[in-house]
Amino acid sequence: MSGTEADNPPGPETPSPTAQPTAAQKMAAELLSTDEFSQYMLNTKSEMFAVFRGMVEHVSQVTMFFNEGRDMVLTSMISYHDDGLYLDLGASTEMNRKAQEAQKLFCVTQLDKVKVQFILRGVKRVETKDGPAFFAALPDSVLRLQRREYYRLATPIARPLKCTITFSSASGERRTIDAHIGDISGGGLGVISIPLDIPLEPGLELSCKIDLPEVGVVTGTVVVRSVFESVTRSGTKSKRAGCEFVKLPGPMLTLIQRYIIKVERERKARESGMT
Repeated sequence: MSGTEADNPPGPETPSPTAQPTAAQKMAAELLSTDEFSQYMLNTKSEMFAVFRGMVEHVSQVTMFFNEGRDMVLTSMISYHDDGLYLDLGASTEMNRKAQEAQKLFCVTQLDKVKVQFILRGVKRVETKDGPAFFAALPDSVLRLQRREYYRLATPIARPLKCTITFSSASGERRTIDAHIGDISGGGLGVISIPLDIPLEPGLELSCKIDLPEVGVVTGTVVVRSVFESVTRSGTKSKRAGCEFVKLPGPMLTLIQRYIIKVERERKARESGMT
């Protein structure tokens, strides 16, 4: 049997069973479904096991998202072998039951400040010598995001960032819609609250205009890399798209960097005032 078999570590700190994943956590999980970071995918057992070994040794807290990000379980990896993974049960019996019914679980953690993500195709409850645990088959791959070419800023909730995107409809007509931006970097942006009837799909190029408050206007082309359906707590459904800039001109990139610096400076000033 390959891998390391560890004693069952104490479970991670767990919030109230009714705790909901944040938008940032959901977005982190969604990175796995885009090819934007394919160069950071680990596909061999030796590569994946090296990451799993660190997760076991550091008792890394793992967040498992399922049911399209509406539910989650906090866990940690107990051991890993050729046949699969063993993870702690969560604090909520109800969430554990729901996790066992899910066909796809997005797992997100950090190891040495490096983001690690992978998908489990189902988990089941088993009995081990140390008590009950989750068991899952090995994932097909592991995303180890070693670095980011650009700093990604989650846009302020109090001052939401908006953009205008133009695209061709199925009939060939040009359509323009206004949308909100959930995060932005020099490499791309995450567009949220897109109506369900908007025909977005990976590979589609869009004209984009972004009004950066007190900084300027960015215009350029983006290509859609991923599209997801999201549901608010009130039950409202919409689309979320991860987009990458296409040959963004230097002056436009400078405006985005200036905006990010400005927002971060304001955030730090607020935090300093609070303390």
